[in-house]
Amino acid sequence: MVKTGIARRLTVGAELQKDGGAHVRVWAPACRQVELVRPGVEGTPERSRPMDREDDGHFHVLDPEARSGGRYWFRLDGDRLRPDPASRSQPDGPHQPSAYVDPAAFEWTDRSRPGVQPVGQVVYEMHVGTFTPEGTWASAARELPELARIGITTIEMMPICEFPGRFGWGYDGVDLYAPAHIYGTPDDLRRFVDRAHALGLGVILDVVYNHLGPDGNYLAEFSPDYFTDKYTNDWGRAINFEGPAAARDFFVQNARYWIEEFHFDGLRLDATQDIKDASPRNVIAEIVAAARSASPVPIYIVAENEPQQTVLVRTAERGGYGVDALWNDDGHHTAVVALTGRREAYYRDYQGTAQELISCARFGYLYQGQWYSWQRKRRGTPALDLLPRAFVAYLENHDQVANSAFGRRLHQSAAPGRYRALTAWLLLGPATPMLFQGQEYSSSRPFLYFADHNPELARAVRRGRVEFLAQFPSLTDDRVVRAIPPPGDEATFRASKLDPGERTRHHEAYALHSDLLALRRDDPVMARAGTIRPEGAVLGPGALMLRYIDPECGDRLLIVNLDCDLDFSPAREPLLASPFESRWRLAWSSEAPEYGGQGTPPLDPDGPWLVPGSSAIFLIAEPR
Repeated sequence: MVKTGIARRLTVGAELQKDGGAHVRVWAPACRQVELVRPGVEGTPERSRPMDREDDGHFHVLDPEARSGGRYWFRLDGDRLRPDPASRSQPDGPHQPSAYVDPAAFEWTDRSRPGVQPVGQVVYEMHVGTFTPEGTWASAARELPELARIGITTIEMMPICEFPGRFGWGYDGVDLYAPAHIYGTPDDLRRFVDRAHALGLGVILDVVYNHLGPDGNYLAEFSPDYFTDKYTNDWGRAINFEGPAAARDFFVQNARYWIEEFHFDGLRLDATQDIKDASPRNVIAEIVAAARSASPVPIYIVAENEPQQTVLVRTAERGGYGVDALWNDDGHHTAVVALTGRREAYYRDYQGTAQELISCARFGYLYQGQWYSWQRKRRGTPALDLLPRAFVAYLENHDQVANSAFGRRLHQSAAPGRYRALTAWLLLGPATPMLFQGQEYSSSRPFLYFADHNPELARAVRRGRVEFLAQFPSLTDDRVVRAIPPPGDEATFRASKLDPGERTRHHEAYALHSDLLALRRDDPVMARAGTIRPEGAVLGPGALMLRYIDPECGDRLLIVNLDCDLDFSPAREPLLASPFESRWRLAWSSEAPEYGGQGTPPLDPDGPWLVPGSSAIFLIAEPR
């Protein structure tokens, strides 16, 4: 048992004590003995201390000489050195000693932060390593004022747990409590979050609780019960959430840790379909509850779930897990087909029609239990009762940009007018919109799949990448296969780094996104769009409308025309009619010259309308 008088934030890991030293505890039931080892420094010999074993397989010891920044690791059964599974810092990577960290030493300035509510957010997905040329938290923090200025409200940071190599996406993390040293120190991360809060931005963290990376994952040496063969997993051995409480708690406490010690405003749960648990209380529900209990302010929790299981966003009273929102791949897929006309692989079951775009805006998922030919089974679960705020919509994210031969951005594959119009569908739609880094200024930089591994693993990763892309018939072309950028090549990583100077050079795209975000933020109806299910109607083969009915502030009307010029003469759709004693005013058009458009014909509220092809317009109902 842990001695009384010992101060601990976590049940495992190294905790520096106020009166000096550190209390170190690890769960290692697979080991007969564990020693705490402090490496020798500058010619001094290493020093070790035997750890006391507890009845449940934990080991603990008090290191009276521990100091913040000092190194330590464990010797297991007298024959191998391993870092702390709950290490707060791995300054030299996942195969080297852990470092003591004092999380209480950082001076936060964000005590008045409001937190993040589930309505009114604009999410921005960020990969720290490629967001700036330097690829650090310090350099990323310098760009935050500009994101806040254009209307971003919440950063969604891609995974940052320690992983091997010089670069990677972060989904192969192996030290779940240690921020990746390649981006800076733990306090650099705290400064990033603190700076974001000072600017009114929230920050949520993408966490991976469905698998661990293949290199540097030593958990099984401490206990094989961290993993299970009961379930299959898309990326390796499944994590055992049904075994000993200590194994489950390791992940549940991790969610709490990021909120408590780094002031994150929430989490994005990666690939929850591979978090498999038949316990009476699903571990996802426990993770969500633990994260919320760690924050003094509201936090925002988003989940990725490929089979579209809406139980995640239902309340505990309804048997749900309490997540705030789900990523909506259906919306992405139909928008991409509408923009490109390509229907390979998992795009097969989408046509990009006006009705599909309306249905995604009104009801989130297109597939809520219907037959899905790509997977040859039913897809999705009912969602008709959910408000739009339960979904996160996007045209790009890290996966979808990279799931192509050359990681090209969507604006490079679509006609400019159609792309502007679909951007309006995204940013003036009712779901919570998300932009992928650089999308706001039509970045010319690709986002490729990159991962720096040892040579043997790197070869396997490259083969796996080619095999994955083979689901797209066009990507089996030998010329394409030979040209796919190698994931382990540093040039692949560097090609994916953003060029902030494109904000100026691509000023038309930047103005488009900035103005739409301002409209979403400042318009009283659009600011709460996530709580309103708009009415919708098909106006033509490629044309649609969404109408927000708001008796207090007046109705709003978005018309998206992906077809040729639309002549409303006559206008047979009643949803086009203005409210009683009101008339429509044209408030915004995607064809404005400052966005690269060709202009918009005057709109006579009492006469016939003409909506140009490949355009979108936004109208506000005002009293006559």
